[in-house]
Amino acid sequence: MTMTERRSRSGTKRVLTHPRTRTVAALVLLGVVVWRLGAGPFVDGLRAVDLPAVAAALAIGAATTVCGAWRWALVSRRLGMPMRLRPAVADCYQALFLNTVLPAGVLGDVGRAVAHGRATGDVGRSARAVMIEKSAGQIVLVLVGAAVLAVEPAVLQVLHIPWALVLGAAGLAVGLVLAVRRVRSALGTLLRDAVRGTSPAVLGLSLLALVGYLGLFLVAARAVGVSAPTVEVLPLLVLALFVMGLPVTVGGFGPREATAALAFGAVGLGAAQGLSAAVVYGVLTMVSTLPGALVLLGRRIGLAGRTQVALASSTMTSPAPSSVT
Repeated sequence: MTMTERRSRSGTKRVLTHPRTRTVAALVLLGVVVWRLGAGPFVDGLRAVDLPAVAAALAIGAATTVCGAWRWALVSRRLGMPMRLRPAVADCYQALFLNTVLPAGVLGDVGRAVAHGRATGDVGRSARAVMIEKSAGQIVLVLVGAAVLAVEPAVLQVLHIPWALVLGAAGLAVGLVLAVRRVRSALGTLLRDAVRGTSPAVLGLSLLALVGYLGLFLVAARAVGVSAPTVEVLPLLVLALFVMGLPVTVGGFGPREATAALAFGAVGLGAAQGLSAAVVYGVLTMVSTLPGALVLLGRRIGLAGRTQVALASSTMTSPAPSSVT
């Protein structure tokens, strides 16, 4: 491979992985949804957000955040890094809020991994702990989603998803990633820590958190008037949660709305109603992270206060300049 080809591939990779590229992709996807369904479902979704829904979002968000923090603490302790639950809850709330308001959707998690790593003296292991606990949640989502969709496969049949093509592309991507020696080494370290850090309690907390996410999505669906039985709506919500893991969102919006519209329309519940439900879920998810803004504000104020005290203390203890006679 020539130097020019390497630079070309490197430049292409930077463009494809740049946060702005992912943001543009999400905006294009939302634009297509608006073009096909109009802005009405978005407006209807915003109008459907009421006080009971907000209260449910805060309550469910508190429960899922505690589950996530507890899971993180368990993984960290099993990897030899001490962590108390109360600070972990505050860190998770702050991370969730930052994930929502900042590009890429993961910067809050990066921040808590780095902060805990600096406090314990091992940033690498702390980052792996966050990756393991987040991966545990995704694994449980995949397992539960596969079980639910296996019982109710109508959605996948109607959507005509080319599973052979999807699995082939996934296998090719995994093969390309594993072909890089540094990636293989990093994955080996991650897998060894995952074996140490994962436990039935970690998976159980992930399951409880998933129940909370689905419960909040069901609240959103009911808020926009979806009256279908829960067993009929559940597979659609699981499918929408699946795509939320894609790094192509704007504040969480993007693939979720497109998938919900397609899935609801495929089973005859109305694409517009599916889109409205996804919009309400997005708003309620953002509402559930608002305590993280208070955590962030409180820490900023506390840091500013400590800085002022330190400056005042250093001024008082510094020797006065001697006068020249």
